[in-house]
Amino acid sequence: MTLVFPAVFKEHDNGSYECYFPDLECCTAEGDSFDDTVRNAIDAAYNWIMVELEEDEPDLPMISSPEEITLKEGESIHNISVHIRLNEGWDE
Repeated sequence: MTLVFPAVFKEHDNGSYECYFPDLECCTAEGDSFDDTVRNAIDAAYNWIMVELEEDEPDLPMISSPEEITLKEGESIHNISVHIRLNEGWDE
């Protein structure tokens, strides 16, 4: 299963980035570069989703469209894809 969530990115003066997922409560990432931050964001979203799926009654959030997200100055939206294996070997 592949899920695509919007992530809000902001670049800092030193060239590092931070991001958050509006749909994944408290799910954030940062990195020394944009590419590092994207990799960390994929890991953060994957871990967030896996914790939710381990619940007795998982409740994945609805995915916001970019038009629904209010950005602050200097922020941009990028979609992050997360591949989840539900059963070992099913998607190999």
